[in-house]
Amino acid sequence: MSTVSAAVSRALLTCTSEIFGVMGNGNAHFLDAALRTGFRFTAVRHESAAVTAADAYFRITGKPAIATTTYGAGFSNAITPLAEAAKARVPLVLLTGDQPSAGPRPWDIDQAAVNAAVGAKTFVVDARRPMAIAFEAVAHALRERTAVVLSIPYDLVADEAAEEGPLTLEDFELDPGYPAAAPRLLAQAATALNEAKRPLVLYGRGARLAGAGQAIAALADRLGALSSSTVLAANLLAGRHGDLGITGGFSSEETADLIHEADVVLVLGAGLNQFTTRFGELFNGGAQVIQVDVAPAATSPRVDVFIQADVAAVADALLPMVRRRDGARRWVESAVDRLGRVNEHAPGDDTAPDGLLDPRAVARALNSIMPADRVVVQDGGHFIGWGPMYWDVPGPHALNLVGTAYQSIGLGLASAVGAGAAAPESTIVLASGDGGFLMGLADLESVIRSVRSGIIVIYNDVAYGAEIHQYGSIGLHEGPMLIPEVDFAAVARGLGAKATKVRTLEDLAGLREWVAEGAGGVFLVDCRISPEVRAPYMEEVLEANRRAAGVRG
Repeated sequence: MSTVSAAVSRALLTCTSEIFGVMGNGNAHFLDAALRTGFRFTAVRHESAAVTAADAYFRITGKPAIATTTYGAGFSNAITPLAEAAKARVPLVLLTGDQPSAGPRPWDIDQAAVNAAVGAKTFVVDARRPMAIAFEAVAHALRERTAVVLSIPYDLVADEAAEEGPLTLEDFELDPGYPAAAPRLLAQAATALNEAKRPLVLYGRGARLAGAGQAIAALADRLGALSSSTVLAANLLAGRHGDLGITGGFSSEETADLIHEADVVLVLGAGLNQFTTRFGELFNGGAQVIQVDVAPAATSPRVDVFIQADVAAVADALLPMVRRRDGARRWVESAVDRLGRVNEHAPGDDTAPDGLLDPRAVARALNSIMPADRVVVQDGGHFIGWGPMYWDVPGPHALNLVGTAYQSIGLGLASAVGAGAAAPESTIVLASGDGGFLMGLADLESVIRSVRSGIIVIYNDVAYGAEIHQYGSIGLHEGPMLIPEVDFAAVARGLGAKATKVRTLEDLAGLREWVAEGAGGVFLVDCRISPEVRAPYMEEVLEANRRAAGVRG
């Protein structure tokens, strides 16, 4: 006899080896079956962390993972990261318990309605086709690049499952069915690129997911184009002559000035959100913008030509349609000469005028100390730009900002749990603010327990820094934005990590020694930074707000 839970577990094990979760009444039988089947299970301390860890695991490996919670409160605790995964188009499966098939109990809610509200499709398991339904859920997640919920009614978890015969994931529809690029639009793009004097290729996370790195590099080289990435595709073309690094609010002013000179911009798998485009100021008014993406329509009003198609296929198709031109190539050489070093940023002083640490100097010092083989995960907050601006990463898999699609904070610690499972040989580096860190504090224990080598950096400005800069600066009362100073180093030591409070750059000596000794375990650095140093991207936000207020006025 095989139970419904065992059948679901067997199906899922052919798709992934990783489960992150919290055990409860609704998923106890599934977890029992999963562990007996051979899954690797990482327990977390809050249900939100289960989904976030699975999200981070996919962003780093490109492979799906399973998150699991019980029904009711356990399920609803996971909604914020479920919304993040759905909006960020991250394939994962949240397996939950659910109300009995006979109907809801007093404490049950309509979980399918909640899932639909955040953009996640629900697949309800039954005893006749448990394996097939599990495969359908995974196939939908991979095909549509989205989060799904696989729900097991409470009264069926231990029931006998029907025999279903041999099934594999390949028996279900996995082809996303992206349309072929329209020949007319390809010809239009090729003509514009051939006539360009200063072409730029801007690529994003979609290019990485499509495996288009080599095709994009070949196309940019043929065009004599500069290239640049969004933050979610950092270093996809690392080492390419003429690659400008990260575009948008985390780039240098020199890089932004060069991009503003482009007369034709080919956007490959990048969403062109307000941060990437510097609130519409990144491209000059005369530039022609051509966007290629699998989305159904252009993602910015700035786009002149939109091609719905696979990015790699379009890059391959355009290559024989464009010609080499020395004139455009001279722009690349001029740009390289002007830049010197790609995205050189202001180093900052050791301390700000208020006597507290300058976060730019902290980030720069940490970059020289941390092991080169690092995978960075970041929480949300004002500090979010310091890592992308000052830290070197070995590739696009190694810079992850879980929470940005849903504008959430508090997901950083759980992201580190997922990263630890995804890249066990690397040092996992978490950047967090004090507000987000406190929000996810329960899973500090999970990080310390599960991560082989980890560094936690807290930019501690005793405030919700983004709100201070965005709203305190226009006169709103700062009381609700402030946080009492917490000794995070003491908290971390109490849970078994090594830690130090950093008030001067010399206080990083303990971290340096730990790295020299092999970087084993988890080391937390609680950096007391100045709230007076404002990130460049935040200056752009404030300027955009001022422009909008002027228009309204």
